[in-house]
Amino acid sequence: MAIDTQQPGHRLDKRPGGSGPPNRVRRVLEDNGALTALAVLVLVLSFWTGNFFTTTNLLNVGVQAAVTAILAFGVTFAIVSGGIDLSVGSVAAFSGVMLGWFTTTQGMPVFLGVVLAILSGTAAGLVNGILISYGKLPPFIATLAMLSAARGLAQVVSEGSPVVLPDSLTWIGKTMGEWLPVPVLVMIAMGLLAALVLNRTYSGRSMYAIGGNEEAAHLSGIRVRRQKLVIYTLVGTFAAIAGIVLASRLASAQPTAANGYELDAIAAVVIGGASLAGGVGKASGTLIGALILAVLRNGLNLLDVSAFWQQVVIGVVIALAVLLDTLRRRA
Repeated sequence: MAIDTQQPGHRLDKRPGGSGPPNRVRRVLEDNGALTALAVLVLVLSFWTGNFFTTTNLLNVGVQAAVTAILAFGVTFAIVSGGIDLSVGSVAAFSGVMLGWFTTTQGMPVFLGVVLAILSGTAAGLVNGILISYGKLPPFIATLAMLSAARGLAQVVSEGSPVVLPDSLTWIGKTMGEWLPVPVLVMIAMGLLAALVLNRTYSGRSMYAIGGNEEAAHLSGIRVRRQKLVIYTLVGTFAAIAGIVLASRLASAQPTAANGYELDAIAAVVIGGASLAGGVGKASGTLIGALILAVLRNGLNLLDVSAFWQQVVIGVVIALAVLLDTLRRRA
C-alpha cells in the first residue's frame, strides 16, 4: 500500500522553480486566468477607445452582461455535474411570455404573475431532469428537445406576437436613481445564490462529485438521479429569472427573445474556467466569463467592428478558452 506522506493542505511542487516567486506568479495566473484576461481586455479597450472607461459605459456593460450571467449561473450547475443545458434561452423566453400572459392577458397581480412565471421555468427544468435522470436521455438530447418545445410553447401562448408588460414590471429592467441598474443587482444576487449552492449545500457538493466521477459518486451514497433532478430544476429556475429580467428590459415579453443566449451562457461558463468534462467550475468564474463576453462585444461596437466579425471573434475566444483549459489539464 502506498502511503502519502504529504501533509493536508500542502502540495509538493516538482516543476522547475519550486515555490519561488516566478512559479507563484505563474500559479496565480493559471488559477485566475479569466480574471487576468478581463483586466487585460479592459486596459486595452480603455487605451484604444476613449469612450470605453466611463461610468455610463461600464454600467451599460454590466446591464448587457446581466441576462447572460444569470443564465450562465444556472448552466454552471449542469456543466459542473458533467452535463449540459441547451434549453435555457428558450426557457427564458417561455417564462417571459408566461409573465406577460399572467399579468397582462389574465390580469393577475404582478407578484403572483412573477411567481407563476418562475414556476413555469422551474417546471421546464424539472421535465429536463426527469428525462435525463429517469428517462436516461443524454443531457444534450433532452435539453435540445426542450429548446424546441419551450420556444414553441412561447409562440403558442403569445400567438406569435409580443405581449406588452404592465408599467409596474418594467422597473426590473431600469436603473434606480442614476447609477444603480436593477438587472445588475439581480445578477449579483443570483451569483451569490449560485456560489452558495455550489459551496455550501449538499447538492452543490454532489454536483462536483457527479461531474468528477458519476459511478464513484453513486458508490459513495449520493443519489445521483435525484441530484440530477435538482440540478436541472435549478437551471430552469435561473433561466426563468433571466427571462423576467430580459422581458422587463424590453418592456414586453417576446417569444423570439433570448434566441442563441444558451450559447453565450455556455461560453461564459467555459471562459470562466469550468471544464466541459465536469467536476470543475465556480460562480465567480462564470461571472467573469459573462463580463468578458459583454466587454468584448461592447468594445467591438465602440470600434465599429461589423456584427458578423464580432461573431467570429467570440468564436475564436471560446475555442481558445477550451484549448487553454485542455492544455492546463494535460500539464
